[in-house]
Amino acid sequence: MILINGQPETMLSVADRGLQYGDGLFETIPFRHGRLEYLKEHTERLLRGCKRLQIDFNDIAALERELLIVCNQISGDGVIKIIITRGSGGRGYKPPIDSTPQRIITFHPLPDYPLNRQSGITVQLCSTRLAKNPLLAGIKHLNRLEQVIARNEWDSADIAEGLMLNYDDELIEGTMSNVFLVSDGCLFTPNLNSCGIEGVMRERILALACTLDIPHEIVTLTLDDLYQADEVFVTNSLIRVWPVTALHGTNKQWPHGDITKRIQKALDTAES
Repeated sequence: MILINGQPETMLSVADRGLQYGDGLFETIPFRHGRLEYLKEHTERLLRGCKRLQIDFNDIAALERELLIVCNQISGDGVIKIIITRGSGGRGYKPPIDSTPQRIITFHPLPDYPLNRQSGITVQLCSTRLAKNPLLAGIKHLNRLEQVIARNEWDSADIAEGLMLNYDDELIEGTMSNVFLVSDGCLFTPNLNSCGIEGVMRERILALACTLDIPHEIVTLTLDDLYQADEVFVTNSLIRVWPVTALHGTNKQWPHGDITKRIQKALDTAES
């Protein structure tokens, strides 16, 4: 199902700036057991992104009404994607003064991800690097070509995710996930001030670490930190937590460790 500005529609103007320039944002929200998970966190990040890009959108009430329409017409679990674009405008980068933001909502089946919540996944280190851009760091804008190119680096079904560095050799994130390391009982996740997405599940896990009395820090991480970590896992709203147990092309392996298991159990309990 597709709604554009609240109407069943599949056509979007070719003049829309989301198509022309990637001028917009998106959120991907799990729909499980008849409800949208983490809706508040997703809408808050969406509004932060609109403010950062100076897109004049704040009509969350209309968006929530339209989400309810979609949710009432689907059965089974899936994924709801929200796209907000700046709207249509003429040629040229300068945003038109009178553009009207476009609201696009689509529903999709759950991805056919591997069920490796216990046995763990193998990841690949991507050669594609992330450029630093503090203005765009953290938000989920429509310009995702770095991730598209990185994800095209492997075809093997044995590799579930790719890890990405920036041009300063700092570990930042996965192609579709945030990354966490555990070393000496402390939980670490990369600083995303210059690039990367501040994931909703990342924020949820940092909050859970406080509740569980797990020491945690947001820091600059390198490949050495990855290799020396006691545990590694990746997260997003759809997968929640995947333990990482192997790095493709190397003999490096990690266990599905105790802190990862504690966080998984706490998430499961909170969502049950």
